[in-house]
Amino acid sequence: MPAAEQLDMEVMTPLMEETGGDEEEDVDVDEGPEHLPQGITFTQTLLHLLKGNIGTGLLGLPLAVKNAGIVLGPVSLVLMGVVCVHCMHILVNCSHQLSERLKRSPLGYSDTVAVAMEMSSSQCLRKGAHFGRHLVNFFLVLTQLGFCSVYFVFLAENIKQVMEGTHLNSSVETVLLNGSDEGAVSPTTPPVAAATGLDLRLYMVFLLPFIIVLTFIRDLRNMAALSAIANLCMAVSLVFIFTYILNDVSDPRRLPYASTWRKFPFFFGTAIFAFEGIGVVLPLENQMREPKRFPQALNIGMGVIIVLYVTLATLGYLRFEDDIKGSITLNLPHDSWSNQLVKVLYSFGVFVSFAVQFFVPAEILVPPVCERVRKTWRRVADLSLRALLVCLTCVTAVLIPRLDLVISLVGAVSSSALALVFPPLVELVAFPSQPPPPLLLLKDLSIAFIGFIGFLTGTYVTLEEIIYPDDQGQIRLRDDGNWTTPTTSPP
Repeated sequence: MPAAEQLDMEVMTPLMEETGGDEEEDVDVDEGPEHLPQGITFTQTLLHLLKGNIGTGLLGLPLAVKNAGIVLGPVSLVLMGVVCVHCMHILVNCSHQLSERLKRSPLGYSDTVAVAMEMSSSQCLRKGAHFGRHLVNFFLVLTQLGFCSVYFVFLAENIKQVMEGTHLNSSVETVLLNGSDEGAVSPTTPPVAAATGLDLRLYMVFLLPFIIVLTFIRDLRNMAALSAIANLCMAVSLVFIFTYILNDVSDPRRLPYASTWRKFPFFFGTAIFAFEGIGVVLPLENQMREPKRFPQALNIGMGVIIVLYVTLATLGYLRFEDDIKGSITLNLPHDSWSNQLVKVLYSFGVFVSFAVQFFVPAEILVPPVCERVRKTWRRVADLSLRALLVCLTCVTAVLIPRLDLVISLVGAVSSSALALVFPPLVELVAFPSQPPPPLLLLKDLSIAFIGFIGFLTGTYVTLEEIIYPDDQGQIRLRDDGNWTTPTTSPP
């Protein structure tokens, strides 16, 4: 297990190759003999694909289905998953073609984009290759920091529910005991009043120092055992979640088949956030012992993920209906120890995952800054910049303290570009014969167009909801009518 977890930590560094040419060569020389000849097995690759795509986005998918409809939502989720997997294959194939042409070692995401532009017949694209590399880096860093902001909100909301739920349960027991002594329970004694009621933002501030200390761990190999425990906790939590929601599933005919067009962009942002694991695809393929089997591993792994996503999203919406929240864990009641345990275990897994996700932007942004300061001050500069970046993600979470909105915004702004826009455009640029065949051109431009439209509409409606959370935005998001209404009205 420690060896597998060590490889898992290395898989989470898809941006390492862009920090500089000389540094990249040094890394390849130092790490090549140790890792590349041995590589990871087919089974390990499947596990890494699962771990790289299962996180907070999975728990937000039931709300995504609500924003699309009980019929349109699952169908759109499957279609989006298929398109995202196809884009992953595109990226892997382009990386192979370009590395073979140049006789170079396997390329990362930003290197693939930059090399494709450098080899283009267009002089404008060749001149913009450096910009293309930095643009991909920007979106990758933005995505990872966005994940960290989502983690802040997720941790704060779940810890708040656990703390106040525990206090609420103890208060209810006290009221019941007092009532039994007096012979009756006063109907005017609301148990909810016993809750502490601390603001969600205060929980984020309380978490801040602990997360800062966690990100001071610069070598993630030291977290191998902790990461293994965190993965186990998240797996156990999912089992408990499925067990709970399967106990009481409502009739799907009671729910709208398709939601309003204004709410569908929220579905897009949340769904693309969940499927955006494209950053780990090339590092996984490059470290695989049998790279030729990677397409098979990708199809199997992502097939399992799509089934898991659609199942939890659909069942979660059927279980909680219109009351579904930004994370399905927030819908679990406080009256059961197992439900409270789910929130604690999954929160622990997300807490550890924060360091793994944060590792990528830190390794890109920190070294250039440290190179510009004196050697004696580099460690101070390193830790200070890490703390500053964590504070930045915390500030973002404090400003947007709604989990569903943070997930939708991160998905629409950055995940859509990485998962849907860049890969098809790279395939067009890197295609051996120019111009590319008409069908390939139509297919790639259609995917990129969908990603771009999702970026625009998802960003717009999310920002609108952030700016007008209680009045105009909420009024517009109410269901005045559905595209397709069920024939059976809810009782």
